[in-house]
Amino acid sequence: MLLTCQPGFQDLLAREAVDRGGVVAARGPGWVRLQPAPATSATAWSAGLAFPHVTLVSPVDVEGESVNGLAQKIADFLLANLRGERVEAAWPCVWQGPAEIVGLGRRIAAVESACGELLRKKLARVAKLATPDLPPGRGPQRGLFVCFTDFGRASVAREAFAHGPHRMADDPLAPSRSYLKVEEAYSVLGAAPCEGETAVDLGAAPGGWSYSAAKRGAQVIAIDNGPLKGGALGHPRIEHRREDAFRFQPAGGGRVDWLLCDLVEEPHHVLQHIVAPWLERGRCRRFVVNLKFGRVDAVALLRELRAPGSPLPRFAPGALVLHLNRDREEFTVVGEVGK
Repeated sequence: MLLTCQPGFQDLLAREAVDRGGVVAARGPGWVRLQPAPATSATAWSAGLAFPHVTLVSPVDVEGESVNGLAQKIADFLLANLRGERVEAAWPCVWQGPAEIVGLGRRIAAVESACGELLRKKLARVAKLATPDLPPGRGPQRGLFVCFTDFGRASVAREAFAHGPHRMADDPLAPSRSYLKVEEAYSVLGAAPCEGETAVDLGAAPGGWSYSAAKRGAQVIAIDNGPLKGGALGHPRIEHRREDAFRFQPAGGGRVDWLLCDLVEEPHHVLQHIVAPWLERGRCRRFVVNLKFGRVDAVALLRELRAPGSPLPRFAPGALVLHLNRDREEFTVVGEVGK
């Protein structure tokens, strides 16, 4: 397998993979090549990891000195694999490589263009159905996936697993860039706040997450001693309370539809005093929580989150721990209580 991640986090991805039984063969900016744990399918195994963005399954290495040479080899690979296969719908044709290698982006674009021209000459109808991006969400994909690891080398696969990280459209009224983080989390979870639902946003200021929920129609209680800004300030569906996020709980022991939490706090403190009691006492149906790992061992934290005694497997089986496109030194945890 070849797993891609945010550039700069490949060492943590490699450590996480080894911690889960994988064998690392090579790594570079934004990618790690490895083999899955024994007796486990590549897709099922990699789906349990936090750091990957896309897993290329059974990739083939393609090498060449020239743009046209690389394009021809990649086109030949796809054409050979398409024999006997009917393509009737849009299919992902995803090209990527580390921006840290100066000039590689232009190289990739040139090879992609040349390869596209070759495909249009051979299979014009199929080529027209190609789309340059993965669809939003999480799950297995079939198409063409090309990851350049150097100017003359790329890994090419027909099968991939999309872990969910995705670039989201910004909103000029959003109070902060963290708005994009929660929008991305909704895309992975496959659910988002909507009209008629309620949400509590702990550590809300300046209000990016509150604004995201409110613009979708939810009624939001924003908890933070700091001020709200932008589209969150004075929003009719946002009630701002200057209270302690660690002490707040729904009135009368009730339940809200969404717990949103993005606190700049030590992750174990958030787990112990917010995540565990909120999940155990059923104070929310769904949740999006960010845990900052900048001052702790990220892989050890993942191990703790996945342990049988953790509040996630106990009260929210199926919860996902992810390192999203907008995350830096933090994990985004999404899930549904009781499922």
